[in-house]
Amino acid sequence: MAKGISVKKSEDISQWYTEVITKSDLVDYSDVSGCIIFKPGSYAIWEIVRDETDKLFKEAGIQNCYFPLFIPEKFLTREAEHVEGFAPEVAWVTQTGSSTLSERLAVRPTSETIMYPSFAKWIRSHRDLPLRLNQWNNVVRWEFKNPVPLMRSREFLWNEGHTAFATKEEAEAERDVILGIYQKILKDYMGIYGSVGYKSEREHFAGAEYTCSIECFLESGKAIQGPDFHHDGQIFAKAFDIQFVDENEQKQYVWQNTFAITTRMLGVMFMMHGDDKGLILPPPVAPIQAVIVPIYKDDTKDAVIRAAAGVHEQLFDVRSKVDDRDGYSPGWKFNEHELKGVPLRIEIGPKDLEQNQVTLVRRDTGEKIPVDFEHVHKRVQDVLSDVHGSLYQRSMKNFEDSVVKCSTYDELKDATANKKIAYAPFCNEIEPEDAIKEETQGVKTMNSPFGAECKEGEVCVYTGKPAKRWFYFGKAY
Repeated sequence: MAKGISVKKSEDISQWYTEVITKSDLVDYSDVSGCIIFKPGSYAIWEIVRDETDKLFKEAGIQNCYFPLFIPEKFLTREAEHVEGFAPEVAWVTQTGSSTLSERLAVRPTSETIMYPSFAKWIRSHRDLPLRLNQWNNVVRWEFKNPVPLMRSREFLWNEGHTAFATKEEAEAERDVILGIYQKILKDYMGIYGSVGYKSEREHFAGAEYTCSIECFLESGKAIQGPDFHHDGQIFAKAFDIQFVDENEQKQYVWQNTFAITTRMLGVMFMMHGDDKGLILPPPVAPIQAVIVPIYKDDTKDAVIRAAAGVHEQLFDVRSKVDDRDGYSPGWKFNEHELKGVPLRIEIGPKDLEQNQVTLVRRDTGEKIPVDFEHVHKRVQDVLSDVHGSLYQRSMKNFEDSVVKCSTYDELKDATANKKIAYAPFCNEIEPEDAIKEETQGVKTMNSPFGAECKEGEVCVYTGKPAKRWFYFGKAY
């Protein structure tokens, strides 16, 4: 494996990112453009994110299921806005062997249209509600010109939550539950801060009444959308005839939501936290949280290796390993584990043995911390916790320090041209947002925080018409 990052993050973040995710052994390119290979390192991280999210879903009463990868064309075209939104991205199966299919099959871009015919069969009475299902799967979205591994891939992994309720109030109450789960995963596991709020009319999910998202901001000056929640109202219920008989023996359409977190968040995390040495992994998602590196010569090898094994035994609830490979110098091992983002290195050598201690080395700051043998377990836990907290605080500070409040279009353009987030009143109409994006070479709304309604007299930063909400604006991946 090639070692060392050849470019600084501050000088060329795109090249830096490519080197980091490949040289740290996270991903590899496949022969299908825009489709990557998740190597064990990245997939182990995704498993942690997936499993911890799944636990919270189950605690909330959501059950897992699985629906087919292929969607008949007649289903996909049921909801006009939905199919129009995904039409450019759909990959189609038209032939098997030498036989042409009688009906084209879409490769799943998202599963509403394959799931909801079943919802219509399963939901008959108010007693069948709520129906709250989730599936962990892959989806394919083909249309884009510049794939970026993890950040913009033609195939990616995610969860798909699909829920149905008897009333609008029940459905909308789920919003804070789901976004709360995603916020917890981003904060407590990935060390990522994001703004929670409403997407604009231009940016909401095709077929939804409205979309809520968690928006992140990177040091590169670009925003990226994180997990999202869509309130679909009765749009799909009417398209797929999902009705139930209520307590008054009246037929009603259900109210629905959908929500997702994707492997894009791995790319966000790698890009957000990494430095010129490589990855910095938040301890909760790091496959190896602490690596113990014994330092010895021939005459001290046995004693140092025994001591390293003793430290490893102390760390019974930490994902740790002893790197006692022969043929590699301690310095080479240090560099490799720094490149791979291991949050904590534990050095132990003959001088440490004499002083009955080890040396902890933080990946995020490089700080060296001597610790007595008997206190290793507690200090490792404390340092890992502090590493994670520091990464999250840095993420939050980067977002907050990047926000520039704007009252004019010129101020918005200046802020975003200087790789900042513009916070401005907006009319939330599609045509003005399209115009802003075209005139600024890519600036668009991120989201509008909850509670950010405009006051009377506040006018849109672009049109001068009465503004509806304050929105964050930025250039996006």
